[in-house]
Amino acid sequence: MNGLLLLIICVALLACGYVLYGGWLCKQWGVGESKEETPAHTMEDGVDYVPAKAPVLMGHHFSSIAGAGPITGPISAAGLGFGWLACSLWIVLGGIFFGGVHDMGALVASVRHGGKSIGEVISMNMSRRAKRLFIIFSYLTLILVVAAFASIVATTFGAVTDDAGVIDKAASATNAQVAMVSLLFIVIAIVFGFAVYRRNVPMGIATIIGVVAIVLIIVIGLNFHPIYLTQKTWMWIVGLYIAVASVTPVWILLQPRDYLSSFLLYAMLFIAIVAVIVAHPSMDALPVIQSAESTKPVFPVLFTTIACGAISGFHSLVSSGTTSKQLDKEKDAKPIAYGGMLLECVLAVATLVAVGYAYKYNAANPDAPLTGATAIFGGGLAHMIDDVIPGTFTVLNILLVLTYSAFCLTSLDTATRLARFMFQEFWIDSDAGETAENVTGYKKVLCNPYVATIITVILGVLLGLTGYAKIWALFGSANQLLAAIGLLAVATWLGNAGKNNKMLIIPMAFMLCVTIASLIINTKDQFTIIAGGEADWGPWAQAILGILLIVLAVFLAIEGVQHLMKPKAKAEA
Repeated sequence: MNGLLLLIICVALLACGYVLYGGWLCKQWGVGESKEETPAHTMEDGVDYVPAKAPVLMGHHFSSIAGAGPITGPISAAGLGFGWLACSLWIVLGGIFFGGVHDMGALVASVRHGGKSIGEVISMNMSRRAKRLFIIFSYLTLILVVAAFASIVATTFGAVTDDAGVIDKAASATNAQVAMVSLLFIVIAIVFGFAVYRRNVPMGIATIIGVVAIVLIIVIGLNFHPIYLTQKTWMWIVGLYIAVASVTPVWILLQPRDYLSSFLLYAMLFIAIVAVIVAHPSMDALPVIQSAESTKPVFPVLFTTIACGAISGFHSLVSSGTTSKQLDKEKDAKPIAYGGMLLECVLAVATLVAVGYAYKYNAANPDAPLTGATAIFGGGLAHMIDDVIPGTFTVLNILLVLTYSAFCLTSLDTATRLARFMFQEFWIDSDAGETAENVTGYKKVLCNPYVATIITVILGVLLGLTGYAKIWALFGSANQLLAAIGLLAVATWLGNAGKNNKMLIIPMAFMLCVTIASLIINTKDQFTIIAGGEADWGPWAQAILGILLIVLAVFLAIEGVQHLMKPKAKAEA
């Protein structure tokens, strides 16, 4: 199979899905028909609820949901022996009928519930008990995300040391360059935010200046990068950054940073597509469905390995946590949520083609193989273009690594803000009319945004420093359980509101089956390791958490089915 042909077919199918299926969903749910203002206007507070123009919010949403997922997922799936056809089918069909429905459904449900999270949607349409269980689960999952992404960013920035602990500046140059550019990026984002929202600089002019500034800081970072710090030091610096980013008004940092980051991401997509066009590599280095050597079953492992490129529960938290509070007009939900998901699918397919090229490159260059997600994606695409235009590898590789880091950093500060929301919501009884502003006693302290943020950041950084990798294997299953619950919440709301929710039932049931099967397999594997007598705390933690997640999945499935079978005739949305 030719990589270019595969990309063209997938992009064409995704485009048809956006126009036809996405349009049909909008009609079924009445998206854009309401003349009422969105929560970004009715609840505007200048901190979390701030209306954003569609391109700006698209930048935030796409940057936040993408993270490293659409890159690491296809690379990991290929490493497990799954073929290009199996992966690309799941990416395309999953994106159109699962992920896009999930993301847009979560966004619309949140907007119709005052910009509140999926947890509150569950509380209003199922039960307060289900809400509290969902928030506990979501919060712990977000802590794991904070730990993992903080570690990835710190490793990307961190200097390489020798056996004696002395920093090797020559070997650390690329990391220092990426770190320098990333720090300068934060500065220009803050300047952009003040220029647009406080000095009323027209968005078009500010965008042009911002893009020029991005090019400038890349040039500066490539030539001036004096900061060489260890990975551990960067972990605490990143922790301080996300703590500040979580509580500052979105217009100062979140909106402008993510908007400007989106241009890096679009540039990366452009480079990826150009690379595939000029090289049009063969996919023969990968099997079609599954290699004979593969030891993992396609079901359920493929569907938990490729998540962000098809469907990811983290997306529902972003849609209902930050995006819904900034949505200017409800009609923007389709391009931002459904379109953002399908754009991520394009990136996942481009990554899959890069994997096919990288595997063939490694066979021809066994002494200098491309290993690791960053090298396979960035190095693979850069080599494709360098083969046709010699001398471009270094610059392209650094740009792609920088963008990969921007993905992770953007998802990281969004995840921290989401975790802060979740922590605060857990203590609030919305049924009794409680809000973060009117609660008293210990709840007043725990609902304080600064307290919630400090607790979240400390837990995330400490987990990142002490071995999040020991339980990271659970993330795929936990993330897809989030997706199943998100679909369940939206389906229950639509049923209660008297709207068509049938398009959510099959994806929800499938993701529950995937999650439970995956958790059973992983838990069985952990008990096998424990029975061997040499297990540390990792297998024990995975086994215990796996059992708890299975119980949670079954409980929420039963409660959800009960509510779906007896929907209210009509409910206020």
